Amino acid sequence: MTGDDQKCEGNAGRDRCGRTATVLSTDVPALAPGSAAETFRASFKLGLTSFGGPIAHLGYFERAYVRERRWLDGSEYAGLVAMCQLLPGPTSSQVGFLIGFRRAGWLGALAAWAGFTLPSALLMYAFAVLTPQVRGPLMQAVLHGLLLTAVAVVAQAVWSMARTLCPDRERTAIALAAAAMLLFHSSGAIQLAAMFLGALGGWSLCRTIQLPCVTPVVGIDLRIAWMALALFCGLLLALPALARFAPHGPLALASIFYRAGAFVFGGGHVVLPLLREALVPDGWISDDTFLAGYGFAQGMPGPLFTIAAYLGAASAPAHASGLWAAVALIAIFLPGLLLAIAGLSLLGRLMHIKGTQAILAGVNASVVGILGAALYNPVWVSAVGSGTDVAIAVTGFVLLERWRAPPIAIVLLCVLASVAIALVPRTQ
Repeated sequence: MTGDDQKCEGNAGRDRCGRTATVLSTDVPALAPGSAAETFRASFKLGLTSFGGPIAHLGYFERAYVRERRWLDGSEYAGLVAMCQLLPGPTSSQVGFLIGFRRAGWLGALAAWAGFTLPSALLMYAFAVLTPQVRGPLMQAVLHGLLLTAVAVVAQAVWSMARTLCPDRERTAIALAAAAMLLFHSSGAIQLAAMFLGALGGWSLCRTIQLPCVTPVVGIDLRIAWMALALFCGLLLALPALARFAPHGPLALASIFYRAGAFVFGGGHVVLPLLREALVPDGWISDDTFLAGYGFAQGMPGPLFTIAAYLGAASAPAHASGLWAAVALIAIFLPGLLLAIAGLSLLGRLMHIKGTQAILAGVNASVVGILGAALYNPVWVSAVGSGTDVAIAVTGFVLLERWRAPPIAIVLLCVLASVAIALVPRTQ
């Protein structure tokens, strides 16, 4: 049976394979084509105000683009979200990029990505530039508070992802196996090996898993989709080869961030172990600098991937921080955007290939294990050194998980608690 024969029937029906179908409907409100400037203004406003991570971002998008501006209808929006959740990369940025394309073509897509990304990217860059200028015990206390923020946020991400992506024994076993591989010795190669074994585990253990069946939307030519996929694969192979000529230059930096963006399933938090293992052991930055930036990123609106601007600037030689920040930022987003372009036309066909859904389920489970291992090392090991640190981190976790406190509140809590402890006179 061909891919065309297997197309899902109706916006909320079931396809001929019996799977629940999510269709990217083209029955959208009749609107005149928008402009790139209009798209940029709308996405920039979201970039300034969208706190709370990718799930919250998708809620903001639905309100702004579907209910308020009516740039697309609810069924098409749901289809875009379902498709992007099956791809590596930052889901909310991919969805915003495709909405921009839907509204104003390729310029609209770029404008939507730039508007949503720039506010937090500029703040992260400023943090990287200003932090080395401010030294002393008080700044050390602030940085330590940011490390404790990372503990609380990553712990909550692991807990939430485990409940969603590992709801049965098979996927729990895959996650635990991936965590065991990385718990005491972690490297980029071992992380990729864990994801590969997760794919094999999913293929053999998760045959009954059913993910959404996505039918492609009319809009991106199939040839362009194949070109985007070819460019994605070409850069994945070419950048590491070119980086050999300058192991600590801009191309090497681009290779690190491109590879991280290409293999991240599950959102921005999962990029932590991939980037840390690529940057810290090779001397690009220190562990404390890395985790301080990660903690600061929790208080930013917009996508968490903008930590790349901080890491690029913090890794840069003198007078090159702006260029390196831009290289890192573009490199980490580019693979996800290329896959979103390809996925818009190709994913619906690929999902009908036998075993694809099981493989994706296994990869997602292995991602939970990778992030769980990163929660212990480096996050916990680098940040927690006393019972007081444990109490602060646990309080932040409980506030996030039980009372749904916004991440920026956890940043303030951990930083203020750390500063207060530092200001208390110590008894001799």
